[in-house]
Amino acid sequence: MGYAHVYAHEIMHRGRVPMEPADFVPDWADRPRKAKFHPDAESLPLPESPEPPEQAAGAVRGFTLPLLSGMLRDSYGLTGRRLAVQANTDLAALPHYTHANWSRGTASGGGLYPVSVHWAAGPGGPLTPGLYHYAPHRHGLRRLLAGDVTGEVRSALGPGAGAAAAATQYLVLGVKYWQNAFKYNSFSFHAVSMDVGALVQTWRLWAARYGLRIEPVLWFDEERLARLLGVAPEEEGIFAVVPLTWDGASEPGGRTTPADAAPADATPAGAAPADAAPAVRHRDVERSRRVLVFETLLRIHEATAGRAADRPAPDALEAAAAFPPRGGDPLPLPAPPAPPVTTARALRERRSSFGRFDASRPLAAGPFAAALADCAATAYGTEAERPGGPPLTSLYAFVNHVEGIAPGAYAYDPAAHTLRLRVPGPPGSFLQRNYFLSNYNLEQAGAVIVPTVRTTAVLDAVGDRGYRLVGATIGAVAQTFYTTAAAFGLGAGVALGFDNISYQEELGLTGTDEAPLLIMLLGHDRPRPADFRHEIA
Repeated sequence: MGYAHVYAHEIMHRGRVPMEPADFVPDWADRPRKAKFHPDAESLPLPESPEPPEQAAGAVRGFTLPLLSGMLRDSYGLTGRRLAVQANTDLAALPHYTHANWSRGTASGGGLYPVSVHWAAGPGGPLTPGLYHYAPHRHGLRRLLAGDVTGEVRSALGPGAGAAAAATQYLVLGVKYWQNAFKYNSFSFHAVSMDVGALVQTWRLWAARYGLRIEPVLWFDEERLARLLGVAPEEEGIFAVVPLTWDGASEPGGRTTPADAAPADATPAGAAPADAAPAVRHRDVERSRRVLVFETLLRIHEATAGRAADRPAPDALEAAAAFPPRGGDPLPLPAPPAPPVTTARALRERRSSFGRFDASRPLAAGPFAAALADCAATAYGTEAERPGGPPLTSLYAFVNHVEGIAPGAYAYDPAAHTLRLRVPGPPGSFLQRNYFLSNYNLEQAGAVIVPTVRTTAVLDAVGDRGYRLVGATIGAVAQTFYTTAAAFGLGAGVALGFDNISYQEELGLTGTDEAPLLIMLLGHDRPRPADFRHEIA
């Protein structure tokens, strides 16, 4: 049994046994930046992508620079300033520009956004081949290294990477731990694993309108990619590689001459010597004067990075599949209605409700059914998950105020699209009693949806690196939930601050390895909220 089992146990029990360091207090005055900063790197602006039409976009042959720009902006780019009156604890600081909170399409634990996006651009693309970092605050790219490094990425992926080995363009996702650990210390690895899944799911939802597929690779030589990116492995983990199908790209090794290609004898700043493995020399400049190291975070990083290239068999996760739903007689749900707005618009309107739920208007059963169906259909979609294979997640719903459904706790059956009663009666008292924070009244939400994963079964099946798969799977479900809620104009909130073990006990999961890892609140917000109109300011 690896260390990931120990970490998973501590995460599940942290509501009753605090994780070390139990007396930790964040130093907000010395917090890090929300994105990496390479001051000496050349900056390249990304083009504005056209506003997406309300109707379906239709299939394309592959990504183009405007399409990639649009996907990055709608996922991790800044789309507006948020300054609404709400119940979160940081509200008093938000009017000050230095503490401003900027909206993004992708959700993130604590609103910290620690995932760094790098583009390994190969031949056949619109830019000089090289390695670029996406700078979300500028919506641009910083060139960290000139020269085609996609061969290095393919070598890191190793044998068995399938179609990913044929790509000429890759997005490489890293997590700079300090961007989250300064606030959440040992718990941060759990949160950032979800952040990666949420970002990948945003891309999957966004790209699907154009007939493009997003299929992340999770198993690869992480040490080799960390060396390529020029990051210290204990400071930044490399969590996923996403190959891109590019419109008009040549095969690996093919000859192309991009319009802005540098001369063959050029040695741009940041390039590696010809006789050495390619590696970025530009370094991220840390804002914090003091960076703390947390032993638990180091240990779980090392456990999940070890043997990272040992890709499991395609059927390895069959033993960790979700259990069939159990409960009372099936209660049919209405067919999920079609969302009234596009994915891109939903992403730009996504936000957390933070205490603004209003129980005076019950949640309609149709959007509730759509949220359940969409979340149940969500998977992280790595090479370890067999296409069409059994799901890793189960869904439970605590119904407070949903039209036509009696209050109670239910198990969702995605195959039959029904609910099965687990615990009758209004769940509001249980929900609020087992929530740690003061920014939500859970009883006022129409329903609270809880995804579970058989965490220990996943770890037994694919090893410690499976913890990243567990977190990313839950993060992907959370992003689907947020996007569906925004598409239907509903309030939504996702929280990690609850007693996991109490939920296990309440749902009758004690003695199983089903782990409730997230609570997702859905309902109507109060009408006419006080909000800051950033677009006219």
